[in-house]
Amino acid sequence: MVKKANIRRVFPGANTYKGFYSFYDYILPQDEASRIFILKGGPGTGKSTFIKRIASDIINLGLDIECHHCSSDNDSLDGVVIPSLKVAVVDGTAPHIVDPKAPGAVDEIVNLGECWDETKLMSSRDEILKYNNRIAKLFNIAYSHLKEAKIAYDEWESYMEAGIDKIRYNEILGAMLKSIFEDVSANYESPPKVRHLFASAITPGGIKNYIDTLIDSRMKSYSIEGEPGTGVKKMIQRIAQSAYEKGLFTEQFHCPFDPDSVDMVIIPEINIAVLNMSKPFHYNVSKINGLRFEDRVNLNICIQKKEIEDYEVELEDAKRRFYYLIASAIEHFSQAKSIHDKVENFYKPAMDFKMIEEKRQEVLKKILKYKIE
Repeated sequence: MVKKANIRRVFPGANTYKGFYSFYDYILPQDEASRIFILKGGPGTGKSTFIKRIASDIINLGLDIECHHCSSDNDSLDGVVIPSLKVAVVDGTAPHIVDPKAPGAVDEIVNLGECWDETKLMSSRDEILKYNNRIAKLFNIAYSHLKEAKIAYDEWESYMEAGIDKIRYNEILGAMLKSIFEDVSANYESPPKVRHLFASAITPGGIKNYIDTLIDSRMKSYSIEGEPGTGVKKMIQRIAQSAYEKGLFTEQFHCPFDPDSVDMVIIPEINIAVLNMSKPFHYNVSKINGLRFEDRVNLNICIQKKEIEDYEVELEDAKRRFYYLIASAIEHFSQAKSIHDKVENFYKPAMDFKMIEEKRQEVLKKILKYKIE
């Protein structure tokens, strides 16, 4: 009987205030990979379907996989990793451009552009160009709004930071570090590794995450929440740094709005997960059966309200602007997706899907060779 495969779901890239931000190099690092298949081809050429069918075949064999979702369409896949085989299949087209770093030795390009009828596409040339220009414009508007949202967020954060009781904050941080690491021995036999990804993303359908595929009730989980400026992300980053200093491997999941911040850290060797449960990018843990937090910390208890009461009007205005701009960015991403769907409709009739399936079977055969070996 084939065992049930475990499926993890993450985002390798995100729509952030810095624009599209990629952690594609961490999908499957070159020095750990047996083979990376890089798909090239335009919209509507079947890349996501290609990846989904590969994933389905591998699941049916009982092998665990990691699905990498697209932040511009979370129903689409940008990649799949088969950890036990050290093999990945990834979408290598814009905006998540992946080019071979070790052609032949590790990387292999699969060109789905060979499967289209150029004469059919040429007849729609002007419409495709018009739609592509519109999509680019909508993304630029959305990213501009996210950049403005960051200004409002920083203002919101500045008011709260001024009112934090730092002594109380440090006491909470110390207790958290003690709870997590008190009985953990350091590992200095090999350099610690860090893997960077996104567990959530700002998508055309809103803020999405697959947290229930990343943590479960068997893990010791910690929840930290609080308003911007209360030090939630700094605390999570400090925990991640402590794990690194002890030589432990960490998976660091970054904020989908601000990629410089970490929203969750998982430390597999000690079965620990620490989550940022603050709005609006908090994780929906209600889908995780039996989850109980080892500790739940609300850093709002560190706010000295007298220190910020003079700025209540400005604080509420910054919050209002932030949420409005996030919603506006999502709306523009949604419009861009609708037009992208129209572009795909030009490509689909021009594709030879039988040839694509032949290429997929060829890739699957190569993947399964690593299972035999």
